[in-house]
Amino acid sequence: MEDLLKLKGKNIVVMGVANERSLAWGVANALFKVGANVIFTYRKERSLAKLEKVLESNGYEARLIVQCDVNEDESIHEAFNKIGAEVGTIHGVVHSLAFAHAVDLKNDFVETTRSGYAFAQDTSAYSLIATAKEARPLMTEGGTIVTMSYLGAERVLEGYNVMGVAKAALEASVRYLASDLGKDNIRVNAISAGAVRTLSAKGVPSFNTILGKIEEVAPLKRNVTQEEVADMTIAVLSDLSRGVTGEVIYVDGGYHIMG
Repeated sequence: MEDLLKLKGKNIVVMGVANERSLAWGVANALFKVGANVIFTYRKERSLAKLEKVLESNGYEARLIVQCDVNEDESIHEAFNKIGAEVGTIHGVVHSLAFAHAVDLKNDFVETTRSGYAFAQDTSAYSLIATAKEARPLMTEGGTIVTMSYLGAERVLEGYNVMGVAKAALEASVRYLASDLGKDNIRVNAISAGAVRTLSAKGVPSFNTILGKIEEVAPLKRNVTQEEVADMTIAVLSDLSRGVTGEVIYVDGGYHIMG
């Protein structure tokens, strides 16, 4: 399988590891197993401490760890400059970043504040564009950018509110970036993951209800796991999906196809 994936020795940047339950960590864990060189970004010192603890407990050593605040252009620029200086070429980026203020998730969507809307868009959608801009010059051998989305981008899900609108913008950004970067042999795709118990999911008031409904309605009659989302992400990062770009790929047990 490693020969098919062709990720051994490749430099992959993973953004958004919050803890061992995060989707980003699931992908990183899978990347380590196939022999990739994993580069991490973190936002604040407490995030770095958590990341270092997770790496140590799993016996992994990162190729590089750099600070990167995706709400600041200069921070993103500096982060990828450091990555470029250290490894030269990168072959993939995993963008697993999203955030909205709690009040904008708990209130009715019509009550969304202007500042809350802008913040959710900036963190969850524009950050992909800004990241792609900085990663592009380092992806001299082509490669793949993968981001994480959710069904709330296309359906109204109770409690998802402004984050759903941000994810819709994220998925549209994937298509436009795929069009822009295809000439550089850079593919851009999104994974629409089913409900997984992550730190961000806990912020959605109706999350437990969603889990139960998925088990009832989805064709597979169960929720998906962190590992299943990670496996598909690995496939999308690899040469196995070399003809695929601009797509939203669902890993949700088929829930999205049901009426």
